[in-house]
Amino acid sequence: MKLLGKRIELLPFDNSDLDLFIQLSMDENIMKHVYDTCTLEEAESAFYIKAQPWDKSSNAWLTLSINSTENDEKLGNIGLKIIDHHKKVAEVGFMLKHSSQGKGYAAEALSLIKDYAFNTLKLNKLTATCSVHNAGSYKLLEKFGFNREQTLLQNTEINGQAIDDYVYGLKLNKFI
Repeated sequence: MKLLGKRIELLPFDNSDLDLFIQLSMDENIMKHVYDTCTLEEAESAFYIKAQPWDKSSNAWLTLSINSTENDEKLGNIGLKIIDHHKKVAEVGFMLKHSSQGKGYAAEALSLIKDYAFNTLKLNKLTATCSVHNAGSYKLLEKFGFNREQTLLQNTEINGQAIDDYVYGLKLNKFI
């Protein structure tokens, strides 16, 4: 599977994605909005779980590497996890390295995964959860038509602090 955009391509995780995944998972500035910073062992373990083969009936994440088509640089990752197979609802999430942020790569990746979710997988709804402090992520979700559906108070513990999260949803234009 490959999802091709104008400047990026999304490819399933393979061993060539390990180094960047570890770098992202151990970066305090990136992880401050996601979860506790990982140790090397935790990051490697998480990577191998996320790199497992995926199919539509899976309960695991489909994790895709975001790669530049201009120079094959690895920019980050985006994932999709079907959380309700009956209602056809999936969660999305993404992380980009610092040097790739603010350049439209996350927007292009989100557009590709959204089209794949609705047009290929025939899902009815996408959700996303992000820290109330992660303005870059929630503004991007809002730009793509995601609606803030909920605020979860003290939902995530990051570095010993209870963090509030926003839950966003984007429905296909039909009733679910």
